[in-house]
Amino acid sequence: MNPIPEAAETAAETLRDEPAALADLARRERFLQLLADSLSQQTLTKLVLSKPRNAGDLQRVTARPLALRGEACLSLLWHHQTKDITKNPAVAEGLKQVDELLGSRFFHALLFTTTDEWQLMVSKRGKMGLTRRALAAPAEAAEATGHAREKQRYLALELPFLQDLGVTDTQARLVPAMARKWKQINKFVEVLDHALDGVALHQPGRIRVVDFGAGKGYLTFATHQHLAHGRGLQAEVTGVELRPDMVDLCNAAARRREMHGLQFLCGDVRSHVPEQLDVMIALHACDTATDFALHTGIRAGAALILSSPCCHKQIRPQMTLPPLLRPMLQHGIHLGQQAEMVTDSLRALLLEAEGYDAQVFEFVALEHTSKNKMILAARRQDSGPAEDARRAAARQQVAELKAFYGVREHCLETMLATTAEAAPEPFTAG
Repeated sequence: MNPIPEAAETAAETLRDEPAALADLARRERFLQLLADSLSQQTLTKLVLSKPRNAGDLQRVTARPLALRGEACLSLLWHHQTKDITKNPAVAEGLKQVDELLGSRFFHALLFTTTDEWQLMVSKRGKMGLTRRALAAPAEAAEATGHAREKQRYLALELPFLQDLGVTDTQARLVPAMARKWKQINKFVEVLDHALDGVALHQPGRIRVVDFGAGKGYLTFATHQHLAHGRGLQAEVTGVELRPDMVDLCNAAARRREMHGLQFLCGDVRSHVPEQLDVMIALHACDTATDFALHTGIRAGAALILSSPCCHKQIRPQMTLPPLLRPMLQHGIHLGQQAEMVTDSLRALLLEAEGYDAQVFEFVALEHTSKNKMILAARRQDSGPAEDARRAAARQQVAELKAFYGVREHCLETMLATTAEAAPEPFTAG
């Protein structure tokens, strides 16, 4: 029998001495295999890499399945402190990039499929833990594969633009990983449809809409489709998005599908200020960008405003703790939730003071997205002393709420005051 080479013998001895290291490696490889399997089986919802170390300003990476020109891709969204970058490599290259990032630049990975949630945690010493949580109700997966009873939808899966956006495949079947997005799209159209009942457009039969932060255009396309075909209106819908590649992608799809009246422009709520519009949409506008969007809608006389705020940062540093609430708000998480509530309550009251009926409600279920709150405001048609009194009462409530929490300034209130000061005085006959 040939003797075992000394180097091989040393390596074997090292492996025997490090069974934990082998177990950690096995957990990592299993996680990567689960990712690959979920892609091939079309059950992947999303992957999130977080807890960065030595990653510079890179905060996290989100991955989702995507089909581009018939090729399966892994869409990677690189979230930096000041910008987001989207790359769509082929599946093999995308898996390779995830492999390189996991454990070297990110130490926490969450894998969401239509049936399970897998979590891989890497400690500072390289120890790895892998856990699995089965989803309580796999109804979405059944619906995506056609095994659930068909629910009422405002949009049909056969619409061609859904294929362009990766919601459906070439046979107009819902891509399983897009089941939640499909629900969100339909829920938004449902909310929009109900909200439009009873509002007065600037020109009957014609509706002008701006969607700020349109992204890939899921809601923008759906809005145009429903207004132009579901309601039979002359719809002029504009999606405003900062990323030129998204603007180009959406404009190409709109031209290819001959969706007249739908366009996408490169910009944001500060650079694109329409003089007049009927519906203003701003979902997930970060921090005071929500206030800029609300102000734009008010100034342009929008009959309907739909906003889903996030990243509430302006109010919290200003807040003082009322003595009665100090035991509750001394906890950071409670203070953050209270700051969010105060911010959006002030926004709703300021909209009331500008002649809108405002309501704040849960847009979609929390398991779909943490950014699930919507501010919906419909312009009132009332006038006269009663309306003046209603607006004055809302302004008084704003002042009292600010005083109670020690808030000195709210972005939307400041912009509205500046606009009022700049407005010319009404002409009166002498």
